[in-house]
Parts: sequence; C-alpha cells; structure tokens
Amino acid sequence: MQNPLLTGAKGARKTCQGNMSVDRLFDELGHFKRFQACLYFAAVLQAIACGIHYLASVFLVERPSFVCAPPGNITDVLYGNYTGASLEEVLPFFKPTNGPMVVQTAEGKQWELSTCQRTQRINPTDFTYEQLVNRTTEKCDRNYHYVYDHSEVYQSIVTDWDLVCDREWLAKLCQPTFMLGVLVGALVFGDIADRVGRRRILMITSLCQFVFGVSVAFTGNYYLFMLIRFLLAMVSSGYLVVVFVYVTKFTGNKVRTWTSMHVHAAFAAGVIMVAIMGYLVRTWRSYQIILSTCTSPFLFFCWKFPETPFYLMAKGRLQETQVLLDSIARFNGLEPGRLRAENLLEPEEALLEKEVVAGVAQPAEPKKKLSILDLFGTWRMAWRTVTVGAVWFISSLGYYVFSLGSVNLGGNQYINLFLAGAVEFPSYLIGCYAMDRVGRKRTCAPALLLAGMACMLIIVVPNDIEVLAIFLSMTGKFAIAIAFGLIYLYTCELYPTIIRYNKHCELYPTIISMNFVNKKYNIQKKNPEM
Repeated sequence: MQNPLLTGAKGARKTCQGNMSVDRLFDELGHFKRFQACLYFAAVLQAIACGIHYLASVFLVERPSFVCAPPGNITDVLYGNYTGASLEEVLPFFKPTNGPMVVQTAEGKQWELSTCQRTQRINPTDFTYEQLVNRTTEKCDRNYHYVYDHSEVYQSIVTDWDLVCDREWLAKLCQPTFMLGVLVGALVFGDIADRVGRRRILMITSLCQFVFGVSVAFTGNYYLFMLIRFLLAMVSSGYLVVVFVYVTKFTGNKVRTWTSMHVHAAFAAGVIMVAIMGYLVRTWRSYQIILSTCTSPFLFFCWKFPETPFYLMAKGRLQETQVLLDSIARFNGLEPGRLRAENLLEPEEALLEKEVVAGVAQPAEPKKKLSILDLFGTWRMAWRTVTVGAVWFISSLGYYVFSLGSVNLGGNQYINLFLAGAVEFPSYLIGCYAMDRVGRKRTCAPALLLAGMACMLIIVVPNDIEVLAIFLSMTGKFAIAIAFGLIYLYTCELYPTIIRYNKHCELYPTIISMNFVNKKYNIQKKNPEM
C-alpha cells in the first residue's frame, strides 16, 4: 500500500471532498443548535466527575499531625509553652521540627514522643520539658499505636491504615498509581471506541465511574483501595478521551474551538468541587461517596446518547444515519429529510454503495491499516510528531504539578485548590479568543513560556511570603491551562483521521499532514516528501 503521506493531488482532493461533506452536515443542520447544545452539556456533565476523581487524592491521603503513642494512660502533657491532660489537646500545636512532646502516664513514667519514635526517661526527678537523665529510645511501627490530630482531618486513609513513617511511601504511591491507570485507560478505551463506537464507551465508562467511585469508599484495606482506584482511573481517563472526540463530532467548525476547550472547564468544575467537599467533609469515606454520587444524574442521560453520524456512515449503516440526521433536524426545528446520508459520502463511495446494493459491483478489498510508525514516515512528519509529543508532556506535567501542588503552598489549602480550579475558567475564555484571532501556535508558545517563568520564580520565593507563591502558582496554572486545553484540539487538526469505509470491510484510518490537506493540493515534483 502506498504511504498516504506521499500520495498525490488526487488523494488530497478526495480528502477535501470528505471535509466539505462534513462541513455540509453542520451547514444544513446547524453548527451548535438546540440538539447539539443539549447533547454537549449532557455529555460534558460527566467530565466533572473526571476532574473530581483525578484530584480527590489530595485529601484522601492527607496526613495530619501525629506522634507515637506511649504505653499506659496519659495524665499530663508538655510541649514548649503548651500543657494539657491529653495528647489531643496539644497535638494541633505540634511541629516535629520544634522538638518532642513530653508526657507522663498514670504509672509515673515519662516519655518523649516524636513522630516515628518514643523515648523513655530513666528515673526522672520531676516533670519538666527538659531533663538531663538517661533515656532509652525505641522505634515506632505498626505494632504500636499512633495518635493523630483530628482537629483538621478527622479521617483519611493515612489515619485508617497508619501510612506514616516506614509506610509513608504507600500513601505517596496513591497518585502515581492513579495516573498510571489514566495512561492505560486512554490507550485501551481510545482504541476500543474506534472499533465499537463512542456511545457504548461513554455508557460503560460513566457507569463504571459511579460504581468504582462508590466502591472505593467501602474498601477495607490499602491494596484493595489501590486496585479499585486504578480501575477508576482507567474508566475516568477513557471517558475524558472519548467524550472530547464525541462532542467535536456533533459540533461544527464555527464553534469547535469553544466546545473543545470548554470540555476542560467541566474538569475544572470538578477540581472546585473537590476543594469544597474537602473543606465540608473531613472523613474520607463520606467524602468519596458524596463526590462519586454528585454527577449520578448523568447516568439517566447517557443511555439516550446517539452514535455519531460519521461512525455510522463508516460502518455502512446509512439507514441509521438517516434516522439520526432526521432527528437532529426535527429537534433543531428544521424539516426532516433536508439532508440525505448518501450526500455526505464522497462521490466515488456513494456510487460504489449504490452499485453494491444493486448487485452490479463487488465490495472493494479492505486496505491495510496504518500503524503509529506512519507518524514518523518522513523527516517533516517525525519532527512534527516529536514536537507535539513534547508539548503534550510539558502541558500535562505542568497542569498536574500546579493542581496537585496548590495544597502545599501555605495558607489555606482548600482555598488554594479552589483557586487552582477557578482560574481555569478565564484561561479557557482568553485561550479560545486568542486561538481564533492569532492562531494555535501563537497562543500555545506564550502560554508555555509564562507557565515556565512562574515555575522558576516560585522556586526562589521565600517560604514566609506565601501570598507571592500562591499568586505565581495561579499565574502558572492560568497559563498552562491554556496550553493543556489547546493541545487536544491542535493535535486533532495536525493529524486528522480520514475514514473511508466499504460495506463489507473493516474501518481503517488514514493519517495525513494538516499542511497537506489545507494548502498543498498540488505536489511539487522537486520535493516529493511534502
């Protein structure tokens, strides 16, 4: 099979005819009328759940102040200038860097308590914070009990399963494992959606999001918790990837910039909900259940979603396509039947379809599928692929660094996370406006540059100037959100998938260069790689 990146003007003309057919659908039925608007907002609603589950771990694994508990009943507690009759009274003021907490038990024994060890004083003379006596130190582990400060965090997986000291790394593994599930889910569900249709994947992943999200709250041990969170990450990622393609298939090019970017606005709304629920609900099981059920009404909508007309045509289901087109027209207040499904096919495909149905012609032989290696078919295409991959990596890394790191900036962590989500809304509005006015490239590059400058400046900000650190972090989040939202659409425009289908053969994608489609219809003989 000839490489599609090197095909001549004939292939380009066929591509353009296909694009004109797609544009005609929206020119006839509306680019974003009542049907598309209802479908768009219903589909994007569940993207809120994706934002929730991606960021929920910031409070699931929150670690409060804690010390290793001494044996026996405590009667007196000393910590600097603070005194009390129980550890719970003094723990809100405890900082490991300022020294241990001294306690006395009912048996008269005195202990110096730190986070991961406890030290017994031998033959103390009196009960004071500092004494020059012999001591014996023992390390704390799961055989001992830890005492946690419940004034801020009443219950998290850290307090339930003692993920501190030697087991602290297990808590830190929570988010990386989730992001690994995101990677696997994007690869798996993106490919399956091309085979079985996006409607089925949206239904399955949205239902699984609800089931796995609630199930996380009922896990009885750490390892089951991690397993279900991994599955939750897979289906959340699968939904987010597929819904982006799904909504762009139902919206015309006049509004596609805005509709594609504002899928991420729903994700940002999920981040805000995490901040609000984290503040209102301090027990992780209730917190997880509430977050998992707040988008459950979507489950009643997703079963009514239609399959995209382009997928139906690619599968040769023209009659179903016509029914869908008539439904869209009727819902938009237009006359049904004004657009025929056959008119959306390229002329050669439409003729072949009629001949096959009439028994005059035989279906064409299925063509060979292309692989990911075709993205590196020429030096020019390879360079473009590497560049886009680098932008994806930088944008994704920056987005989650600013989001997850916002709770560690100092000040109120709930307000910080709320601002990290809220700042995305103006960024998408400005990003859409800039993309339409100055183009994708001139919008993406300054956004990445601004985010990088914010990252570097945060490093040199003194710890006591929290306001400046928060301001720089929100500036960086504002900038990186533009680049992160833009790269989804920009990649689709750089690598469009041209779908041709024969009635009795499989769907196969053809990846071509955007430059080739838009401008270079006439291939120059002097530069055959163009």
